[in-house]
Amino acid sequence: MDSHRQSYITVVSGLPRSGTSLMMQVLEAGGMPILCDGIRRADIHNPCGYYEYEKVKTLARDRSWIGDAEGKVVKIVSMHLYNLPPDHCYRVIFMTRRMDEILTSQSVMLDKLGKKNGPDDAQMARHYEKHLVKLKEWLDQQKHIKVMYCSYQSLFKDPSAALTTVRNFLGGTLNAERMGSVIDPGLYRERTGDHG
Repeated sequence: MDSHRQSYITVVSGLPRSGTSLMMQVLEAGGMPILCDGIRRADIHNPCGYYEYEKVKTLARDRSWIGDAEGKVVKIVSMHLYNLPPDHCYRVIFMTRRMDEILTSQSVMLDKLGKKNGPDDAQMARHYEKHLVKLKEWLDQQKHIKVMYCSYQSLFKDPSAALTTVRNFLGGTLNAERMGSVIDPGLYRERTGDHG
């Protein structure tokens, strides 16, 4: 971050259904101001809310609003990270999750919304994995973007350690106890593998 800049933009990112809404909830509980508009309301799939900001979808053609996120946290799905204007500094918390869990969670949501058509899970997995490799290579080259990767599983398996890392990445001023208070194991659905 430039030494003269007093603040930076915090971004929570990741693939759809990777835990980005939970991380937004965690940061809000810890005391960080959020940038969201509440247009997409909470539902059975995200009972605590989606924390979305509609203008993120227009980032490729309209970046005029990005300054409104200075000193705050905004949720930006991974596909839109390429459009972040380079005249700002960013700290990105990138959520990771087992691919099979992401695909299962997404499939369950689409089924209930009546929108289950399109690529099958194997195709989506290949698409997502290719995207993640390309994106990581790009992020590694961006001097104005600092990234930390946080696994969804770690928030439930060892929340204290995971949230300490997040808190330190963002300067160490957030309320750790309040951050941890919003981690509800009951919301971890579509589990696969060994989570301890």
